[in-house]
Amino acid sequence: MTKEILTEKGRTASANAAAKSSGASRRGFLAAGAATVVGGAALTSPTVLRAQTTTWNMQSGWPSGDIFHEFAQDFVNMVNDMAGGRLQINLLPAGSVVGALELQDAIVGGSLEGAHGVTAYWYGKSKAASLFGTPPSFGWNGNQFLGWMKYGGGQELYDELVQDILGLDLVGYLSGPMPTQALGWFRSPITRAEELQGLRYRTVGLAADLMEELGSAVTILGGPDIVPALDRGVIDAAEFNNPSSDRHLGFQDVADYWMLQSYHQDCEAFELSFNRTRYNELDDDLQAIIKHAAEAASTDMSWKAMSRYPQDQMGLVEDDGVTLHITPDEILEAQLDAWERVIERNSDEDEFFGRVIESQMAWVRDVVGFNMINEAPKEKAYRHFFGEPQIPVTPL
Repeated sequence: MTKEILTEKGRTASANAAAKSSGASRRGFLAAGAATVVGGAALTSPTVLRAQTTTWNMQSGWPSGDIFHEFAQDFVNMVNDMAGGRLQINLLPAGSVVGALELQDAIVGGSLEGAHGVTAYWYGKSKAASLFGTPPSFGWNGNQFLGWMKYGGGQELYDELVQDILGLDLVGYLSGPMPTQALGWFRSPITRAEELQGLRYRTVGLAADLMEELGSAVTILGGPDIVPALDRGVIDAAEFNNPSSDRHLGFQDVADYWMLQSYHQDCEAFELSFNRTRYNELDDDLQAIIKHAAEAASTDMSWKAMSRYPQDQMGLVEDDGVTLHITPDEILEAQLDAWERVIERNSDEDEFFGRVIESQMAWVRDVVGFNMINEAPKEKAYRHFFGEPQIPVTPL
C-alpha cells in the first residue's frame, strides 16, 4: 500500500514536472517566435538617417543691394532648396571676407568655398581669363557666348586654363548672359575717338587693353570702389554694367551723361567658382545640383533683367535727370579696329589665348551667321508697332 502510494506520488510529480517543462518550452517557443517577428520587422523596416549638413561660405563681388548680389542669392537659394538640407550655402556681400578683386585667391586659399564674380577680375593671372567673361566683340550676344561655353568647347578650355595651365584648386561654371554694356559715365559727352586719349577711365579685363589701345589711362577697380573714385576725381569716366547696378551704386550722383552702346564689353557672363577640393568632397548628386542650378539661375537672371533694367533706365532719366547719348559710330569703329590689334598681339604672345580666340571665332562664324540670315529684323517690327523707343535719348 505504501509502495503504491509512493509510486502514485512519483507519477504525479513526474507529470507535474513534465507539464511545467512543456509550458516553459511553449512559452520559450512563443517568445522566440515573437522575437523572430520583431526582428523580421526590424530587418524589413527602412532605417531613416539624417545626413549631416555641409555648410559653405560664398561671397559675391557685389554690394548687398545690387541686383548682381540678388542674382547670386537666387542661385544660392536654388542650391539650398534642392539640396534638402545636406548642403547649405551662406552668401556674403562684397568685402565681407575679401575685396571684389581677391575672390579667386580667397577660394583657392580656403577662406571661402565659393564666389559669384566675373573672370575679368582675375585676368592679372592670365589675360586669357577675360576671354571667358569679357570676350572680344565678334557680333555675338551673352546667350550665344554661353552657348559656346556649353556646346562649343568653352568649358573644356576654361577647365584647361584654371586647372592645368594655372594649377588652381578651383572648379567653375559661367552663368547669366549680360547685355551690351554702356561706354560709360562722363561729365561731358564724348563725340570723337580722339577724346578718349589721355582719359582716366575705369574698366576691367581685356576691355582695359582695348581702351589703352585707344589712348585711355585705365584704372581697374571693383564695383563698390568706382563711384568714390569718380567723385574724388581719381578717374574721369567709368563704366560698370547695367541701369539697375549703376543706379544702385550712385553713378547719377557724380556724372550727368551716360553713353550707351559700346564694343568694349559687348557680351559678358558671371563666373560661379568653387574650391575644387571641397567640391569633390560632395556627393555626385550635390555636384549635379550646383551645376544645373547655375544653368537655371542663368535663365532666370536673363528674365529678371528684362523686367528690371528698362524700369531703372527710365528712372535714371525721369527721376535722376541723367542725359542718355548713343556712342557715335566713329568710336565704335575705332573700338573694332583696336580689338583686332589686341587679339593679334595677345595671340602671338600666348598660344592658349590664340586657341581660345580660334574656337570663339569658329562658333560665332556659324551661330551668328545663321541668325543673320534666318532671324527677321526685330527693330523693323518694333518700329512698325511702337515707333521709336520710349526711353528718351538725346542726340549728340
